[in-house]
Amino acid sequence: MPVEITWWGHATCTVEDSNVRVLTDPLFARRLAHLRRRRGDLPPPSAHQADVALVSHLHADHLHVPSLMRLAPGTRLLVPRGARRAVPGLRRLTHLRVSEVAPGDETPVGDIVVRAVPARHDGRRLPLGPHRSPALGYVVAGEARTYFAGDTGLFDDMAEEVGPVEVALLPVGGWGPYLGEGHLDAGRAAQALARLAPRSAVPVHYGTYWPIGMDAVRPHEFHAPGDEFVRLAARHAPGVAVHRLGHGESVRLEVAR
Repeated sequence: MPVEITWWGHATCTVEDSNVRVLTDPLFARRLAHLRRRRGDLPPPSAHQADVALVSHLHADHLHVPSLMRLAPGTRLLVPRGARRAVPGLRRLTHLRVSEVAPGDETPVGDIVVRAVPARHDGRRLPLGPHRSPALGYVVAGEARTYFAGDTGLFDDMAEEVGPVEVALLPVGGWGPYLGEGHLDAGRAAQALARLAPRSAVPVHYGTYWPIGMDAVRPHEFHAPGDEFVRLAARHAPGVAVHRLGHGESVRLEVAR
């Protein structure tokens, strides 16, 4: 059975494996604070349907409570340990089955198992706030093993912490003209790809949201990361098939382990 990946924009993807729908970092907003969705239609209501939703870290473009409110009653929601203390709005999600997880924790959902893995990224809700939780990635193991990196920088033991995977969903950009530490740009994502050595990869976390009024500031940082990742991945990891999706596009991958 193939694995199907749909990219809805930013870090939001649907992974369908073993008849289980997994939704990553749900963000269904046209505008978020100073950010505006500049590319791609808003995901349709069908994108809100999932058996389990994964939140990688507390930043509002990854943990967006209004978007989580749209998930169907009974949906499993995995969040980093300490998230409910740091983000009181999560307590309003009484229609969801919320579980806090830490690196190494495994959660069975139907015929898949979701394993939380470490990420190198600021886990605070606000830049100067006291509340934080460790940022996470996730490995979805079913017919294939799919790594969703969330937001992360490159780190030495990435391959060991993540383990063998067939598919990698890697961030290659961001929402502003400059990326700080704890992020992958196209070049670092290509290096990560060489370490992880999956069969297939999909670039995410770019080309969707951009600060209002900054359209003319380094616009190539908004438009270019996907194509740049394809080019650099061919150099650093030539054995990996890279699929650059448009917003709302899907790819079916025959990558069973």
